[in-house]
Amino acid sequence: MTKRAINFIVLTFGLSWVLAIGFKLLGGKWNTELALIIAVIYMFCPLISVLILEKFFYHNQIKETCGINFKLNIWFVVGWILPLIISFASIPIAKLFPNVEISYSMETLFDRLKDTLSSQQLEQLKQQIESSPISFITFGVIQSLFAGATINAVAAFGEEIGWRGFLYNELSKKFNFWQTAVITGFIWGLWHMPLILQGHNYPKYPVLGSIWMIIFCVLYSPIFNFIRKKSGSVIATSILHGTINATFGFSILFLKGGNELIVGVLGISGFIVLAIIDTILLLLPKEVLEV
Repeated sequence: MTKRAINFIVLTFGLSWVLAIGFKLLGGKWNTELALIIAVIYMFCPLISVLILEKFFYHNQIKETCGINFKLNIWFVVGWILPLIISFASIPIAKLFPNVEISYSMETLFDRLKDTLSSQQLEQLKQQIESSPISFITFGVIQSLFAGATINAVAAFGEEIGWRGFLYNELSKKFNFWQTAVITGFIWGLWHMPLILQGHNYPKYPVLGSIWMIIFCVLYSPIFNFIRKKSGSVIATSILHGTINATFGFSILFLKGGNELIVGVLGISGFIVLAIIDTILLLLPKEVLEV
Protein backbone atom coordinates (compact mmCIF):
# COMPACT_ATOMS: atom_id res chain seq x y z
CA MET A 1 0.00 0.00 0.00
CA THR A 2 1.35 3.42 -0.94
CA LYS A 3 2.13 6.13 1.58
CA ARG A 4 -0.48 8.34 -0.09
CA ALA A 5 -3.13 5.66 0.48
CA ILE A 6 -2.17 5.28 4.14
CA ASN A 7 -2.27 9.04 4.68
CA PHE A 8 -5.73 9.21 3.11
CA ILE A 9 -7.07 6.36 5.27
CA VAL A 10 -5.67 7.81 8.50
CA LEU A 11 -6.96 11.32 7.76
CA THR A 12 -10.40 10.12 6.64
CA PHE A 13 -10.89 7.88 9.66
CA GLY A 14 -9.62 10.62 11.95
CA LEU A 15 -12.05 13.25 10.65
CA SER A 16 -15.00 10.87 10.42
CA TRP A 17 -14.63 8.99 13.67
CA VAL A 18 -13.99 12.15 15.70
CA LEU A 19 -17.21 13.59 14.26
CA ALA A 20 -19.28 10.47 15.02
CA ILE A 21 -17.81 9.82 18.46
CA GLY A 22 -18.10 13.49 19.38
CA PHE A 23 -21.77 13.43 18.41
CA LYS A 24 -22.35 10.45 20.70
CA LEU A 25 -20.37 11.86 23.63
CA LEU A 26 -22.35 15.10 23.44
CA GLY A 27 -25.57 13.17 23.88
CA GLY A 28 -26.59 12.84 20.26
CA LYS A 29 -29.29 10.33 19.38
CA TRP A 30 -29.60 8.49 16.06
CA ASN A 31 -32.74 8.77 13.90
CA THR A 32 -33.04 12.48 14.64
CA GLU A 33 -32.72 15.51 12.37
CA LEU A 34 -29.32 16.35 13.88
CA ALA A 35 -28.14 12.78 13.26
CA LEU A 36 -29.12 13.16 9.60
CA ILE A 37 -26.97 16.28 9.35
CA ILE A 38 -24.07 14.45 11.01
CA ALA A 39 -24.47 11.54 8.57
CA VAL A 40 -24.33 13.87 5.56
CA ILE A 41 -21.21 15.62 6.89
CA TYR A 42 -19.73 12.18 7.59
CA MET A 43 -20.23 11.22 3.94
CA PHE A 44 -18.15 14.20 2.84
CA CYS A 45 -15.18 13.44 5.10
CA PRO A 46 -13.41 11.38 2.38
CA LEU A 47 -13.78 14.33 0.01
CA ILE A 48 -12.39 16.71 2.64
CA SER A 49 -9.42 14.38 3.13
CA VAL A 50 -8.72 14.29 -0.61
CA LEU A 51 -8.88 18.09 -0.83
CA ILE A 52 -6.50 18.52 2.12
CA LEU A 53 -3.98 16.02 0.78
CA GLU A 54 -4.02 17.15 -2.85
CA LYS A 55 -4.23 20.89 -2.27
CA PHE A 56 -1.77 21.26 0.59
CA PHE A 57 0.60 18.31 0.26
CA TYR A 58 0.66 16.62 -3.14
CA HIS A 59 -0.48 19.46 -5.41
CA ASN A 60 -2.02 17.16 -8.04
CA GLN A 61 -5.06 17.72 -10.23
CA ILE A 62 -7.93 16.02 -8.39
CA LYS A 63 -9.82 15.54 -11.65
CA GLU A 64 -7.08 13.26 -12.92
CA THR A 65 -6.05 11.43 -9.75
CA CYS A 66 -9.65 10.74 -8.69
CA GLY A 67 -11.24 9.93 -12.03
CA ILE A 68 -13.70 12.81 -12.25
CA ASN A 69 -15.10 12.35 -15.75
CA PHE A 70 -18.57 13.44 -16.89
CA LYS A 71 -18.40 11.78 -20.30
CA LEU A 72 -21.39 9.43 -20.29
CA ASN A 73 -21.26 5.82 -21.44
CA ILE A 74 -23.34 2.67 -21.01
CA TRP A 75 -21.71 1.85 -17.67
CA PHE A 76 -23.29 4.93 -16.10
CA VAL A 77 -26.66 3.38 -16.95
CA VAL A 78 -25.63 -0.05 -15.66
CA GLY A 79 -24.52 1.47 -12.36
CA TRP A 80 -27.79 3.39 -12.16
CA ILE A 81 -30.18 0.48 -12.77
CA LEU A 82 -28.29 -2.38 -11.09
CA PRO A 83 -29.09 -1.46 -7.45
CA LEU A 84 -32.82 -1.58 -8.17
CA ILE A 85 -32.45 -5.03 -9.73
CA ILE A 86 -30.42 -6.24 -6.76
CA SER A 87 -33.05 -4.94 -4.32
CA PHE A 88 -35.90 -6.80 -6.01
CA ALA A 89 -33.77 -9.92 -6.59
CA SER A 90 -33.15 -10.24 -2.86
CA ILE A 91 -36.89 -10.61 -2.11
CA PRO A 92 -37.41 -14.22 -3.33
CA ILE A 93 -34.12 -15.22 -1.69
CA ALA A 94 -35.30 -13.79 1.64
CA LYS A 95 -38.42 -15.93 1.37
CA LEU A 96 -36.23 -19.05 1.60
CA PHE A 97 -35.47 -18.25 5.24
CA PRO A 98 -37.70 -19.51 8.09
CA ASN A 99 -40.58 -17.26 9.16
CA VAL A 100 -40.11 -14.92 6.19
CA GLU A 101 -42.94 -14.62 3.71
CA ILE A 102 -44.19 -12.38 0.93
CA SER A 103 -46.72 -9.84 2.17
CA TYR A 104 -48.28 -7.08 0.12
CA SER A 105 -49.34 -5.29 3.28
CA MET A 106 -45.78 -3.96 3.52
CA GLU A 107 -45.66 -4.56 7.29
CA THR A 108 -41.86 -4.80 7.40
CA LEU A 109 -41.55 -1.42 5.71
CA PHE A 110 -43.86 0.20 8.24
CA ASP A 111 -42.03 -1.49 11.10
CA ARG A 112 -38.72 -0.07 9.88
CA LEU A 113 -40.19 3.41 9.35
CA LYS A 114 -41.82 3.70 12.77
CA ASP A 115 -38.47 4.78 14.22
CA THR A 116 -38.01 7.55 11.66
CA LEU A 117 -41.56 8.81 10.96
CA SER A 118 -44.16 10.19 13.34
CA SER A 119 -47.33 8.16 13.88
CA GLN A 120 -49.26 10.72 11.82
CA GLN A 121 -46.80 10.53 8.92
CA LEU A 122 -46.87 6.73 9.07
CA GLU A 123 -50.66 6.66 8.96
CA GLN A 124 -50.71 9.04 5.97
CA LEU A 125 -48.25 6.78 4.15
CA LYS A 126 -50.39 3.72 4.85
CA GLN A 127 -53.47 5.47 3.45
CA GLN A 128 -51.60 6.49 0.29
CA ILE A 129 -50.43 2.93 -0.31
CA GLU A 130 -53.83 1.39 0.40
CA SER A 131 -55.59 3.80 -1.96
CA SER A 132 -53.30 3.08 -4.91
CA PRO A 133 -50.56 0.47 -4.27
CA ILE A 134 -49.51 0.11 -7.94
CA SER A 135 -49.20 3.86 -8.38
CA PHE A 136 -47.24 4.11 -5.13
CA ILE A 137 -44.72 1.49 -6.22
CA THR A 138 -44.39 2.88 -9.75
CA PHE A 139 -43.92 6.41 -8.48
CA GLY A 140 -41.52 5.13 -5.82
CA VAL A 141 -39.31 3.44 -8.41
CA ILE A 142 -39.24 6.55 -10.62
CA GLN A 143 -38.60 8.82 -7.67
CA SER A 144 -35.82 6.57 -6.31
CA LEU A 145 -34.04 6.33 -9.66
CA PHE A 146 -34.25 10.09 -10.09
CA ALA A 147 -32.92 10.72 -6.58
CA GLY A 148 -30.18 8.15 -7.07
CA ALA A 149 -28.82 9.96 -10.12
CA THR A 150 -29.20 13.47 -8.70
CA ILE A 151 -29.25 14.54 -5.04
CA ASN A 152 -28.18 11.15 -3.68
CA ALA A 153 -25.33 10.97 -6.19
CA VAL A 154 -24.08 14.37 -5.04
CA ALA A 155 -23.97 13.17 -1.43
CA ALA A 156 -22.41 9.86 -2.48
CA PHE A 157 -19.73 11.75 -4.41
CA GLY A 158 -18.40 12.89 -1.02
CA GLU A 159 -17.52 9.26 -0.34
CA GLU A 160 -16.77 8.03 -3.83
CA ILE A 161 -14.07 10.57 -4.62
CA GLY A 162 -12.24 8.98 -1.71
CA TRP A 163 -12.97 5.26 -2.05
CA ARG A 164 -13.27 4.81 -5.82
CA GLY A 165 -11.28 7.92 -6.64
CA PHE A 166 -8.16 8.56 -4.58
CA LEU A 167 -7.87 5.19 -2.82
CA TYR A 168 -8.78 3.17 -5.93
CA ASN A 169 -6.10 5.00 -7.90
CA GLU A 170 -3.45 4.33 -5.26
CA LEU A 171 -4.30 0.68 -4.60
CA SER A 172 -4.48 -0.11 -8.33
CA LYS A 173 -0.80 0.76 -8.58
CA LYS A 174 0.16 -2.22 -6.40
CA PHE A 175 -2.76 -4.64 -6.41
CA ASN A 176 -4.92 -6.45 -8.96
CA PHE A 177 -8.67 -6.02 -9.41
CA TRP A 178 -9.78 -8.43 -6.68
CA GLN A 179 -7.16 -7.38 -4.14
CA THR A 180 -8.06 -3.74 -4.64
CA ALA A 181 -11.77 -4.52 -4.31
CA VAL A 182 -11.41 -6.52 -1.08
CA ILE A 183 -9.07 -4.01 0.58
CA THR A 184 -11.27 -1.07 -0.39
CA GLY A 185 -14.42 -2.88 0.70
CA PHE A 186 -13.01 -3.76 4.11
CA ILE A 187 -11.79 -0.21 4.76
CA TRP A 188 -15.06 1.25 3.49
CA GLY A 189 -17.11 -1.05 5.72
CA LEU A 190 -14.95 -0.44 8.80
CA TRP A 191 -15.28 3.31 8.23
CA HIS A 192 -19.06 3.00 8.85
CA MET A 193 -18.59 1.41 12.29
CA PRO A 194 -19.18 4.47 14.54
CA LEU A 195 -22.48 5.13 12.76
CA ILE A 196 -23.62 1.49 12.82
CA LEU A 197 -22.90 1.24 16.55
CA GLN A 198 -25.22 4.20 17.10
CA GLY A 199 -28.10 2.60 15.21
CA HIS A 200 -27.50 3.31 11.54
CA ASN A 201 -28.78 0.59 9.14
CA TYR A 202 -28.96 -2.10 11.87
CA PRO A 203 -30.73 -0.37 14.79
CA LYS A 204 -31.59 -3.61 16.62
CA TYR A 205 -28.18 -5.23 16.10
CA PRO A 206 -25.54 -2.46 16.28
CA VAL A 207 -22.57 -4.69 17.17
CA LEU A 208 -23.29 -7.55 14.79
CA GLY A 209 -24.49 -4.97 12.28
CA SER A 210 -20.99 -3.46 12.23
CA ILE A 211 -19.66 -6.80 11.01
CA TRP A 212 -22.54 -7.15 8.56
CA MET A 213 -21.73 -3.72 7.11
CA ILE A 214 -18.15 -4.78 6.43
CA ILE A 215 -19.41 -7.93 4.68
CA PHE A 216 -21.85 -5.85 2.63
CA CYS A 217 -19.13 -3.42 1.56
CA VAL A 218 -16.66 -6.20 0.68
CA LEU A 219 -19.31 -7.97 -1.43
CA TYR A 220 -20.41 -4.79 -3.20
CA SER A 221 -16.85 -3.50 -3.71
CA PRO A 222 -16.04 -5.63 -6.82
CA ILE A 223 -19.20 -4.30 -8.48
CA PHE A 224 -18.20 -0.73 -7.63
CA ASN A 225 -14.68 -1.25 -8.93
CA PHE A 226 -15.96 -2.91 -12.11
CA ILE A 227 -18.24 0.07 -12.84
CA ARG A 228 -15.38 2.44 -11.95
CA LYS A 229 -13.01 0.69 -14.35
CA LYS A 230 -15.44 0.30 -17.23
CA SER A 231 -16.94 3.78 -16.99
CA GLY A 232 -13.59 5.45 -16.32
CA SER A 233 -15.36 7.75 -13.89
CA VAL A 234 -16.03 8.16 -10.20
CA ILE A 235 -19.23 9.95 -11.22
CA ALA A 236 -20.65 6.61 -12.38
CA THR A 237 -19.93 5.01 -9.00
CA SER A 238 -21.47 8.04 -7.28
CA ILE A 239 -24.67 7.34 -9.19
CA LEU A 240 -24.40 3.66 -8.27
CA HIS A 241 -23.90 4.55 -4.62
CA GLY A 242 -26.66 7.13 -4.63
CA THR A 243 -29.11 4.68 -6.19
CA ILE A 244 -28.27 1.99 -3.62
CA ASN A 245 -29.24 4.44 -0.89
CA ALA A 246 -32.42 5.35 -2.76
CA THR A 247 -33.64 1.86 -3.65
CA PHE A 248 -32.62 -0.44 -0.78
CA GLY A 249 -36.09 -0.02 0.76
CA PHE A 250 -37.65 -2.00 -2.09
CA SER A 251 -35.82 -5.11 -0.84
CA ILE A 252 -38.03 -5.22 2.26
CA LEU A 253 -41.19 -3.76 0.75
CA PHE A 254 -43.08 -7.04 0.27
CA LEU A 255 -41.64 -9.08 3.12
CA LYS A 256 -43.05 -10.09 6.48
CA GLY A 257 -40.87 -11.53 9.22
CA GLY A 258 -37.13 -11.81 9.54
CA ASN A 259 -34.88 -8.95 10.62
CA GLU A 260 -32.32 -6.59 9.13
CA LEU A 261 -29.60 -9.24 9.42
CA ILE A 262 -31.53 -11.60 7.13
CA VAL A 263 -33.84 -9.67 4.79
CA GLY A 264 -33.07 -6.75 2.52
CA VAL A 265 -29.99 -5.76 0.58
CA LEU A 266 -28.12 -5.21 3.85
CA GLY A 267 -29.01 -8.69 5.09
CA ILE A 268 -27.98 -12.21 4.14
CA SER A 269 -30.52 -12.33 1.29
CA GLY A 270 -28.86 -9.30 -0.25
CA PHE A 271 -25.42 -10.78 0.37
CA ILE A 272 -26.38 -13.84 -1.65
CA VAL A 273 -27.39 -11.70 -4.64
CA LEU A 274 -24.13 -9.76 -4.42
CA ALA A 275 -22.13 -13.00 -4.12
CA ILE A 276 -23.79 -14.32 -7.29
CA ILE A 277 -22.81 -11.17 -9.19
CA ASP A 278 -19.28 -11.36 -7.79
CA THR A 279 -19.07 -14.96 -8.98
CA ILE A 280 -20.06 -13.86 -12.47
CA LEU A 281 -17.31 -11.24 -12.37
CA LEU A 282 -14.90 -13.88 -11.12
CA LEU A 283 -15.67 -16.04 -14.16
CA LEU A 284 -14.95 -13.23 -16.60
CA PRO A 285 -11.62 -13.32 -18.47
CA LYS A 286 -8.86 -11.60 -16.52
CA GLU A 287 -8.31 -9.08 -19.32
CA VAL A 288 -11.92 -7.88 -18.97
CA LEU A 289 -11.32 -6.93 -15.34
CA GLU A 290 -7.82 -5.57 -15.65
CA VAL A 291 -8.18 -3.51 -18.84
